[in-house]
Amino acid sequence: MADIMKAYELWLEKATEDPDLITELRGVEGKTDEINDRFYRELEFGTAGLRGVIGAGTNRMNVYTVKKATQGLAEYILDGGIKKSVAIAYDSRIKSTYFAESAAEVLAANGIKVYIYKELMPTPMLSWAVRALGCGAGIVVTASHNPAKYNGYKVYGSDGCQMTSEAANAVLGKINDIDIFSGVKSTDFKKALADGLVEYIGDDVIDGYIAKVREQGLHTDLVEKSGLKVVYTPLNGTGNKPVRRILKEIGVKDVVVVPEQENPDGNFPTCPFPNPEIREALAVGLKLCDKEKPDLLLATDPDADRVGIAVPDGQGGYALFSGNETGALLLDYVCKERIALGKMPEKSVAVKTIVTSDITKAISKKYGVELREVLTGFKYIGEQIGLLEAAGEENRYIFGFEESYGYLAGGYVRDKDAVVASMLICEMAAYYRTKGISLFEARKNLYAEYGVYYNKVDNFVCEGASGMERMKEIMAGLREKSPKSIGGLSVLATTDYASSVRVEADGKESKVTLPKSDVITFNLEDNASVIIRPSGTEPKIKAYYTTVGKTADEAIALQQKLSADFTKILGF
Repeated sequence: MADIMKAYELWLEKATEDPDLITELRGVEGKTDEINDRFYRELEFGTAGLRGVIGAGTNRMNVYTVKKATQGLAEYILDGGIKKSVAIAYDSRIKSTYFAESAAEVLAANGIKVYIYKELMPTPMLSWAVRALGCGAGIVVTASHNPAKYNGYKVYGSDGCQMTSEAANAVLGKINDIDIFSGVKSTDFKKALADGLVEYIGDDVIDGYIAKVREQGLHTDLVEKSGLKVVYTPLNGTGNKPVRRILKEIGVKDVVVVPEQENPDGNFPTCPFPNPEIREALAVGLKLCDKEKPDLLLATDPDADRVGIAVPDGQGGYALFSGNETGALLLDYVCKERIALGKMPEKSVAVKTIVTSDITKAISKKYGVELREVLTGFKYIGEQIGLLEAAGEENRYIFGFEESYGYLAGGYVRDKDAVVASMLICEMAAYYRTKGISLFEARKNLYAEYGVYYNKVDNFVCEGASGMERMKEIMAGLREKSPKSIGGLSVLATTDYASSVRVEADGKESKVTLPKSDVITFNLEDNASVIIRPSGTEPKIKAYYTTVGKTADEAIALQQKLSADFTKILGF
């Protein structure tokens, strides 16, 4: 505790650049637990960069932790012979613009050219800028769909993918050697702009991105005459301009934007959790749907890399589709219509993460598509596109998605993209509308053909130092004493991605070839499964359930049984 108090006192003396920090530090004086939570560790830098609560201390997102991370990145670039240019984007969150400009100041002071957007932009447009401008790296300031008290800082490689583990560890090594107050170079943003070390990204780059998104369409010619009506919410984030632009360009004329959530606002006043995965975030939009009666409610998260939808359920209400359901519908649509149009490449490839619905396997098999399975995290999907590109076969990639509402068609960017996903969802809805089929009916047809795959995620929040320790103990306990059954279903095999070993019920072992990761999968009878992993970006541990049934009620009942038992096993 003595070291923590020493750090607290040092910050009181030195952290003067942002007045909010001193105010906060004085406000927690004498409050041991509050001080400890801010200083018991340094905010962890990994492949997802930094993410944490905005505030004062080493365990918070603030101008000092951002600048220290950026100094580490600058030294990595300079020492590694990497091209000395970095693209920067940022979202609508509290202090996002400030953090982005602060990062630019550090890079410029280190002699590294910075290209920064003039206004908030989606995360996929950062990936695009890195590739379009030929940068050595990229930074986007965002905490994605986390609550308003969070912000984050993600780093991208020259390929437009999030940093690899090796690169992140190398940057972390540099960061660890830097004194947060005296070891960071910096300059004035306006001076760097005048000197040409910082340059605003031009409209040509934005136009190039929109053109690439539009290229992914299959039936955009049908959209205008379909009469499709859409209610759209950017959830006070970055999607407002690019999503509305692409929908207008493909012919969606009737777009009603949720007024309370139209403009950028990092406080997210009408949706404390701006996550399109949850109904509460869509509540205001759904209320507007009751009035407007659209074919589709479309919601993008604050950095517009995820998109959620709700559609009329035929009974006067609106059904929310899960990320797995929307992704499965899109995969089926892309495969079917590419074949019909003669646009399906030879040896076509789709990619999914290990926690994404196995209905993708049945769909891919039907259309003769190679399905590649990767670890959780869209960077691994981007990596597969990169491997195809390196072999001169990038056109083989047709679609990739993860269950957490992230989708990508085309290899122009290397991260999930809610702009192209929004376009394809609207195009798909318009296409089915011309056939007299709603998206609700299209989902029923999908399940009638492949079976009802039900996927559910349980999130167990584990905040603070004690929460981090609890997550470690849970994972260690499952490895030491693996359950033999869950919810009455026998465990047929257990796969531990940290040790790269799969163990069958009879004890037979086999090697897992995916990279090591803190994930355990339990394969059960009846094609069911349970997967558990600590989140890499949030203070929670996540359990993913898959069940298959002849009807939705059957699959849901089985999932609830699994969830109840597994929650007890975890000790919650």
